Order: sequence, then C-alpha cells, then structure tokens
Amino acid sequence: MPTDHRQRFLQLALDANALRFGEFTLKSGRSSPYFFNAGHFDSGAALAGLASCYADAIDAAGVEFDLLFGPAYKGIPLATALACEYARRGRDLPVAFNRKEAKDHGEGGNLIGAPLAGRRVLVVDDVITAGTAIREALAIIAAAGGTAAAIAIALDRQERVADGDDRSAAQAVADEQAIPVIAIAGLSDLLAFAGESATLAAERDRLLAYRARHGSRTD
Repeated sequence: MPTDHRQRFLQLALDANALRFGEFTLKSGRSSPYFFNAGHFDSGAALAGLASCYADAIDAAGVEFDLLFGPAYKGIPLATALACEYARRGRDLPVAFNRKEAKDHGEGGNLIGAPLAGRRVLVVDDVITAGTAIREALAIIAAAGGTAAAIAIALDRQERVADGDDRSAAQAVADEQAIPVIAIAGLSDLLAFAGESATLAAERDRLLAYRARHGSRTD
C-alpha cells in the first residue's frame, strides 16, 4: 500500500469500488469517464483506511480546528470515522452532525452531538458538487455559534463550475466563504495515479480528454 495519502486513498477507493471507470452522467449533465461514490466505503476496515487518509491530508494542510462536523448524510459516518482516527492518534475531538429535518420531540432541533458554540469547526464531507449542501452546513454552524475553520473532502473533481467560471466547485466555495477546502486527492492526482498503473493506463487518455474539456483553469 502506498504511503502517500493521495495514492493510498485512490487505491482504497478502487479496492472498495468507490472509484469506477466507464461512462457516467453527472448531476451537471456532463458525461464523465469516472465516478466516485464514498458510500462504497461500507465496512469498518474501509472507513478506517479512508479516515487515515483524511487525517493525513488535514494535518498536512496545517489548519486549526477543535470540532468535527458531518453534514447529513454521507458526512455523518465520515466525521465519526475521522474522530475515531484522531482518537487513535491521541487527539480526542468532539463531533457533531445535523438532521435533514428538525426533530420536534425529545431533545428537538436539527443538531446532534457536541455543541458548536465558540468552536472552530472542520466540516467533513465526500465531495463538493454544486456546493449547496456545504453552504447549508456552514449556515447551520454559524447559527449555532460556531466558526467554520475549513472543509475537508475526499475527492476534488477539479472541473469548472460552469461555462464562464473557470473555478472548480471547491474553489468557488473557498472563495465565497473565505476558508480553505482540503481534498485528499484531485483529478490531477488521479491522472498521475493512472499513469503509474498498468491496469489504469487505458483510462488515462479518457481522463485527459475530460480534463481538457471540463477541467478548472485555476487548479
């Protein structure tokens, strides 16, 4: 297993079938030669390996934070697994997440876990596409008295938000919110990974063509 968190993550994603190659229609309507679905990290070992990659990428970025927040739904297991990884490394971090719909009985509200007020919050999610879910999460954090410190995602597709906007979705959110977006790996890393793998060599030309057509010009 590679020691670099980018290569390690991509190999884990392949092994878990979270990273697939073929012809996929994205929510944007684009036809993509690859697809990433973090939901396929569906075992304890797979999630533990993924959390280790997140932690390495976050530590390398040097951001300061003191609470992990997982937006519903995929962010919930990701933030939880990352909290367990940091505990394994000797850092016990509080973790919180939101419900999609506020609960009107019991403890009520739309937040579960540690209180956010006065804390520097690291948002943990799988990808940023249109950025809608992330913006909602940031609004929840602000309303609860927390301060968003950074956003950590697994994969940055590094493709343009739209015609006329050369930034990626991750860059657009980072610019708009004035906080860093940390990705374990991006399309550029996937291209490098494919170039070093005999089994993925056939996919590289299609990935290059996709980047030439849709890739962000500012990554």
